[in-house]
Amino acid sequence: QVQLVESGGRLVQPGSSLSISCTASGLRFNLYTMGWFRQVPGKDREFLVTKSYRDGRENYAESVRGRFTISRDNSKNTVYLQMNNLQPEDTGIYSCAASGRSRAMSSYEYEHWGQGTQVTVSS
Repeated sequence: QVQLVESGGRLVQPGSSLSISCTASGLRFNLYTMGWFRQVPGKDREFLVTKSYRDGRENYAESVRGRFTISRDNSKNTVYLQMNNLQPEDTGIYSCAASGRSRAMSSYEYEHWGQGTQVTVSS
């Protein structure tokens, strides 16, 4: 049974930084591209960033490019998202996902999903 478990989400002030993580089990982590998405009420799930299992290439959504950074530690089966200069519009449920494709930019390309962790940016 594949499991992806996110952690680290919390309430933070605008302008602050936060790192969240996702640990996988039940799959060969080094053969899966990993991605981060977020979702808010009334909107579709939004792609944030992905990191290929094959060549390590990263692709960022324009809304987070330059502020967010993805990384992965295959020895720990864990992917991270470092978020800087957070703003209220970054509030949402952040989910990690795993894809067998070497490049995956859309929700439908991901096979496995975590439950999500809530990030709230507010004064």
